[in-house]
Amino acid sequence: MENNNDMNSMMYTYGGRAAQSVGARLWALLLLAILAAGCTKKDELFDEPYGTGKEPLGIEIDRFKPPVPASGLPGTTVSISGSGFLEFKDRIVFRFNGEEADIIEVTDNAIKVVVPDYASTGTTSISIDDIVVFGPQFSVTGLVRLDATFLPTQGANGNIMQYMPLADGKTIMVGHFTNYDNKGIIRPINRIVRTFPDGTYDASLRTGAAANGGLNAITQIGDKLFIGGGFSGYDQRTENISNLTMLNLNGTIDTMGVQTWRRPDQEDTTKYFPTFNGGFNSAVDRLYPQGDQLLATGNFRYYVSRQYDKPNRLEMRDTVILDSTEIRQLARLNQDGSLDRTYRFDASGKAMAGANGDIRTYMHTEGELAGKLVVFGAFTRFDDQATNYMVRLNPDGTRDDTFNPGGVGPDYNVYSVSYNETTGKYTVSGAFRQYNGQASNNMVQLNADGTHYAGFVPQEFQGGEPRFARQLDDGLIVVSGDFRTYGGVARHGFMILNESGQLAPGYNATGQFRGNLNDVVETRSADSRRALLLIGSFDRFNGEPVSNLARITLE
Repeated sequence: MENNNDMNSMMYTYGGRAAQSVGARLWALLLLAILAAGCTKKDELFDEPYGTGKEPLGIEIDRFKPPVPASGLPGTTVSISGSGFLEFKDRIVFRFNGEEADIIEVTDNAIKVVVPDYASTGTTSISIDDIVVFGPQFSVTGLVRLDATFLPTQGANGNIMQYMPLADGKTIMVGHFTNYDNKGIIRPINRIVRTFPDGTYDASLRTGAAANGGLNAITQIGDKLFIGGGFSGYDQRTENISNLTMLNLNGTIDTMGVQTWRRPDQEDTTKYFPTFNGGFNSAVDRLYPQGDQLLATGNFRYYVSRQYDKPNRLEMRDTVILDSTEIRQLARLNQDGSLDRTYRFDASGKAMAGANGDIRTYMHTEGELAGKLVVFGAFTRFDDQATNYMVRLNPDGTRDDTFNPGGVGPDYNVYSVSYNETTGKYTVSGAFRQYNGQASNNMVQLNADGTHYAGFVPQEFQGGEPRFARQLDDGLIVVSGDFRTYGGVARHGFMILNESGQLAPGYNATGQFRGNLNDVVETRSADSRRALLLIGSFDRFNGEPVSNLARITLE
């Protein structure tokens, strides 16, 4: 029986394997049959999903062979060498950095064109229907050039937020950088730097480790500097700073010795804290002097101060008590950091409501409007009154009713406001399309009372919006942003307008600008030519690499 069982078991196993082998062969034959049948049915084959593409045109341009001439004014005749032009003679569109040019002659190996009035420095191109062939660079000669006498070729490695000229001709700049002109390789230059008039680094500013976070603002009152931003420490004072502090003129932080409280079984000791005892729960955006007081603006909600000489009885250890007072977006402080409760508090001692959205500010520093503050941004109410994106305050913080935009003002967010004392005009840019019910494409100029100035008519922006605009003393207006065309003319993020809102002839030949401006300062070059200092967050000007800082000359 045992032998029979073993034999049956062996036969069962062998039979199972045999059955599996037969089944596998049958499946293989069936698969071959399906594949063979598929190959005989051509109508079931699918086409390539993206097609075969367009045949090459046969046009070739050597991008490294300069045009003849390689630079010139608008109106200059320029010849570009290549091959395969003649076949497409009647379909060619030639452009200088995006601006279409008149073609005066086409042969099989050359094309002659005239530089158009608003051409700018950059790449040339040939378009035939929807096919583009790029050519060499062409430099359009204009009235704006990088200033060769400005020496910091490496600039800053981060955003420069504010520039402050000093009485001795030097400059202090603050921002979000940790290096300036490659002088911070060994010891970082943390967010504050002093420079000579030619822009070179002044190593005598004793900032040490400086700020441990970004700086947005700086101002001077008497013999003290005040810096604001988003930081909690400065040099060796690595705590007890709330986005605002006071420095000596040499860049060191101003400190005071305080005898600190200890438990009964310990001796009192003296510790050193920032002399300026005041700040805010979030970043400070701008600082302005008001007599011997300091006006701070930003999107904060609370003023904070510290009690250095009292115990923290809750935890019974050597920590600092932090006090807070609700005050939104605008606050005035005394030089010791204490809060001025006469500014933007009502009779009951409650802080005014401020804006119902983010704000920025512009302060008048001279003339009849000195001390008045323009508040603008993304809000529709201010101090519990309907207010569309822009309001002006008196020096005491109350609403200035002499500023009257006509009831409506801009119909959407405002990005930038500046005022020129010489022209008596505000220049405003933003995402709005109307001002007080009148069409105004992303820009408007206002009279000193806030009414619309009809002499400035902005053209249409395409590809983006103007983020910054400032009028110069002679009436020219510098504009930057992420736009690509203005009034149908290719302008890559930077342009100069005349007083009426048109592109200023000769001032718009510069090529690619990439980034944003925070300020434009009228100044002079080392050889006494008219110049503008540009600061912000940008890495290209006229197609050339720059690092958040440039000085340009205006001929």
